[in-house]
Amino acid sequence: MAVDVLFVCLGNICRSPTAHGIFQQKVLALQPAVASQITVDSAGTGDWHIGSHPDRRAQAAARQRGYDLSGLRARQVSREDFRRFDYILAMDRQNHASLARLAPPDFSGVLGMFLHYLPDGGQSKLEVPDPYFGGDAGFDQVLDLVEAAADGLLSHIMRQHFPDSDTL
Repeated sequence: MAVDVLFVCLGNICRSPTAHGIFQQKVLALQPAVASQITVDSAGTGDWHIGSHPDRRAQAAARQRGYDLSGLRARQVSREDFRRFDYILAMDRQNHASLARLAPPDFSGVLGMFLHYLPDGGQSKLEVPDPYFGGDAGFDQVLDLVEAAADGLLSHIMRQHFPDSDTL
């Protein structure tokens, strides 16, 4: 059973490509038979960065932790994404609201907040803060949150979609 995951932020140059890169690396560490069944992508609700690389500061922070975002390019979320993806996960409430307006009535996947998957559960109302206008510490904070939520999401997907796998 294939599982398709889309991470969404505003411009698709900081938060969502960071989540994309981190989650993709975690998926690739799974058994190949399982990893081949999970696809990962990212997009933005805005259109002003289409085709751009992730922000250089996001790339640098990710690279310090062993993640390579350099091959990613920004794109805008589309209605087609609601037909393709099983999980569409927003980084904040503003983007979640934009996605909810765009979602067709027959969307049967999960449209949610990415931090809902933080393992402690009590942090599920938090948003991934946008580090774009801040300093380097903001990118490190994003990485901390994304790494933790990515682990929680992967555990959830394994339990829900691959319960017979002993990958985790």
